[in-house]
Amino acid sequence: MELVPLGTMTARLRKPYTLPKTPAGDRLIYEVESGTFEGERLRGRMHGTSTADWLTIGPDGTATLDVRSVLRTHDGAFVYLHYSGRVDVSNGFGAPLYAAPLFETGDDRYRWLNRVQAVAKGVLDGLVLTYEVCEVR
Repeated sequence: MELVPLGTMTARLRKPYTLPKTPAGDRLIYEVESGTFEGERLRGRMHGTSTADWLTIGPDGTATLDVRSVLRTHDGAFVYLHYSGRVDVSNGFGAPLYAAPLFETGDDRYRWLNRVQAVAKGVLDGLVLTYEVCEVR
């Protein structure tokens, strides 16, 4: 297996909405105020107001990510980005976040992304989330 760098994804988050003690666990909903993806093959900004992370924290402190976003590339293509992942918050926030991003687009210039399985490792610093994203080959 080979990991090929795809880029750095950065998101500035808003303070989360908190829904404690739901049947699935504690839910934190982070809306994304702004975000970028910067790499050699893919560059752009998160577009619109639909980007958010619906984080669910289970009773053992395992948090599950559920993120959906629309990326507008530097040259005007739209790419749907979604990923799930995990983070151990049993000792509070600060542990690395691990995710498996998928991309979807109909734009011929970026159709190669439809075949990419990516992995990402991120860190949350206050309300700024930064991931290093790699394509798995």
